[in-house]
Amino acid sequence: MLDEGRRRAARGTDVVVGYVECHGRAHTQAMLDGLEVLGRARYEHRGRTYPELDLDAVLRRRPGVVLVDELAHSNAPGCRNAERWQDVQELLAAGIDVVATVNIQHLESLNDVVVKITSVPQRETVPDDVVRRADQIELVDIPPEALRRRMAHGNVYPPEKIDAALANYFLPGNLTALRELALLWTADRVDEALRRYRSEQGIGGVWETRERVVVALTGGPEGETLIRRAARIADRAAQGGALLAVHVVRSDGLATGASHSALARQRRLVESVGGSYHTVVGDEVATALVEFARAENATQLVLGTSRRGRLERFLTGRGIGETTVALSSDIDVHMVTHERAGGGRLLPSRRRTLPTARLLAGPVAGLVLPVLLTLLLDRTRGTFNLTSEALLFLVTVVGVACIGGVVSALVAAVTASLLLNYWFIPPVGEFSFTDPDNLLALVVFALVAATVAAIVDRSLRMSRRAAAAAAEAETLSSLTGDVVRGDQAVPALLARTRETFAMDSAELVERPVDDPAATQVPVGGGLHLVLRGRALPSSERRVLAAFAAHVSAAVERARLAEAAAEAAAEVEPVKAADRMRTALLAAVSHDLRTPLAAGWAAVGSLRSPDVRFTDEERGELLATADESMARLSRLIDNLLDMSRLQAGALTLNLRATSLEEVLPSALDSLPLDAAPPVLHGVEAIPPVLADPPLLERVIANLIGNAARFAPRGTPVLVTASALADRVELRVVDRGPGLPPTDRERIFEPFQRWGDTDNTTGVGLGLALSRGLTEAMAGTLTPEDTPGGGLTMVVSLPVAVLSRRAERKNPEQGVGRF
Repeated sequence: MLDEGRRRAARGTDVVVGYVECHGRAHTQAMLDGLEVLGRARYEHRGRTYPELDLDAVLRRRPGVVLVDELAHSNAPGCRNAERWQDVQELLAAGIDVVATVNIQHLESLNDVVVKITSVPQRETVPDDVVRRADQIELVDIPPEALRRRMAHGNVYPPEKIDAALANYFLPGNLTALRELALLWTADRVDEALRRYRSEQGIGGVWETRERVVVALTGGPEGETLIRRAARIADRAAQGGALLAVHVVRSDGLATGASHSALARQRRLVESVGGSYHTVVGDEVATALVEFARAENATQLVLGTSRRGRLERFLTGRGIGETTVALSSDIDVHMVTHERAGGGRLLPSRRRTLPTARLLAGPVAGLVLPVLLTLLLDRTRGTFNLTSEALLFLVTVVGVACIGGVVSALVAAVTASLLLNYWFIPPVGEFSFTDPDNLLALVVFALVAATVAAIVDRSLRMSRRAAAAAAEAETLSSLTGDVVRGDQAVPALLARTRETFAMDSAELVERPVDDPAATQVPVGGGLHLVLRGRALPSSERRVLAAFAAHVSAAVERARLAEAAAEAAAEVEPVKAADRMRTALLAAVSHDLRTPLAAGWAAVGSLRSPDVRFTDEERGELLATADESMARLSRLIDNLLDMSRLQAGALTLNLRATSLEEVLPSALDSLPLDAAPPVLHGVEAIPPVLADPPLLERVIANLIGNAARFAPRGTPVLVTASALADRVELRVVDRGPGLPPTDRERIFEPFQRWGDTDNTTGVGLGLALSRGLTEAMAGTLTPEDTPGGGLTMVVSLPVAVLSRRAERKNPEQGVGRF
């Protein structure tokens, strides 16, 4: 980032440094020479000062380019924005270019994967969409061993931290996995940019930058075979190819041959092998498949061989597979055989209207079939009477009508009536139209043929309408299924709309665009859904209207969710305060009264003139009064400190503090009958950054709690260790332990383990301990004690580091906005 800033400054660009964290590295610090560095804003919180990006100063300065480090950083309380990436968005909105850095482990979509790899949670993340919107993303890559050498040479960490870093987070396996994540994420972003460029430039050819295998699914039983075959093809590609399964829903009837349950199973199978499932709309299946493959820059298409029998192939002509091969051009097409090939149930034909082959074959059949029937009947003359011969000619005319429609039927009727008149109606061998019966026969032939053809045509039209309705229903059913599964965010719905209608782009705009080639649909709230690409027929526009309704509902849900979140943010503090007030009153009703009553009774007895006490009895009463007042004082201190923590008003005095300094005072607060704790490794621990009195109270609470649950006579173990720039203090007991489901509940105020014993306090000890620890930039977490029991782990930063330096990772990637 600094190198880019220096290069731009040398070129004459107005560049300033808004925020750069050098982590004490001399080489990095030296690169700031010659660049204008803006001062940092200072924010006070709980007695500490936090330096942050001075957003207002950058806006006042209005440079051409500002350098902003650590994009995923969470700002200190009091800043205008909670996250630094929100600061960057404000700068971009003001017209200021930003060069920023971000680590791959801070991307929101990869957060859980990084935790699995490194076992280190990343609490600061940045939404992927923020980084994806950058004008340019540059990957700063280095082999793991080279990075480890840099660390070993002292270029990253000071000498005292090198060994711990190399032995923990910066292991070769961790670095290799993070490097692969970074490469793959960047490759996906490059792929998005390539797809956008091809769309903008109208490039339809396939660029084989990466193997993408598209498998076509019909909803038939062969689907699982095709998916597994396509997955093997994708896996054999260099570094693994992408697998996309597509089902074409069309208005001409393919949807009626699909099994919804089979498609659902096949979708789950596709996702289980790492592929993605898509549904597209298209009148021509082969054309829709090829258009989808080209839009996704696919390199290979996998189809099943036809399930149609020989007769249907003869009647309907070339099938989907052959047509796809003819259209595929530079896309490889794999025809996969399966057990249903050629012998399964028939798929609907390519069209529900008459295909070209039938339109051409019908008139020919209308001429040829009556002639062939005439030759056959002439050879068997005398076998049939005139009525039977007329009926056979009528059957022939009906058959031709079913094949070729009205025109073919009329041709067959005229031909059949003439042949019947010439060859079989007396006088044989000549045409006779003077007889009314002959004229009636010709008219009947024409009427029957026209009627049958009209019925066939009407049946086909009704079948097409029913198929179109079924196709629309299937598409909307698939969309509804996505919504039920949670894929209802507006970007996801827009992506699904673009894929379904095979368009180049789909977006929401606030006002209609001046583009006659674009398809625009209002979605409510002043927004319009705009699709660019092919022209949509009216049948698909009806389905698009339903998609627009879903997009409108998603937009409204997003607005309501945002409003609800804002309302919840305002209501939650009030509710929390009410809960705290209720719990406090419940605690006061008993736990404050108990020590107060005991002390009052002891003092009242001592003041009574009617009773004479021995010196021993007087000492016991004074001890009771003293213990009750001390208990009452501790209780009030805890309540006051908890209220300060809740209000964010606790004052801290952080300084270098050794454990040996606070442990003796913490151990003095243990009950007299408790076994003295065993200390291990405390002397060799470096000082931590803490407030000594508060750290003492944390340790005292934890040791006292452990002693209360430890078996009688079993001492509590207190150990300490240093790891990198952290110190961990463990308070170990051998008590009954704690189920994982209750480990967070014990840190809530006014919660006692079991909630059955009111003599042990108001339940503020662990809640206060965690609050005080976190106020000192530490953590308090429970763990299982090996062999049984509970271990409380207090982690604090070493005194030489600030909290801000402690929580940042050293290596940063670079992204330009």
